[in-house]
Amino acid sequence: MELVALLSAGQGAWGQVAGLINRGEWENIILIGSEFAEKFTTNKKHEFIKIKTEQSLVDLKKQIQEKIKNKIKGTEVALSIASGDGKEHMALISALLSLPAGVRFTALTKEGIVYL
Repeated sequence: MELVALLSAGQGAWGQVAGLINRGEWENIILIGSEFAEKFTTNKKHEFIKIKTEQSLVDLKKQIQEKIKNKIKGTEVALSIASGDGKEHMALISALLSLPAGVRFTALTKEGIVYL
């Protein structure tokens, strides 16, 4: 399965994303975030998609959809939105569903990776 993770400006949730990346067996890893989020590092192969989060919700959705449309290889992705705010979450989820791609929310817990 492919992992799509939102990285917002606050570094607090970056540990959740790092844990998912390191503990999962991902066919493809796509990280989405602002210029600030480019500071996130991982040793696993991934693609970073830079977005301008200050845009309106509709424009943000269009931007994400345009940048991600040729990156998703399957019909379903594991999605982490532990980082980010409501506008960013709505834009990303809407962009993925419009591709169309199914979404399985995923999180790292004490028991390991879970799909919600």
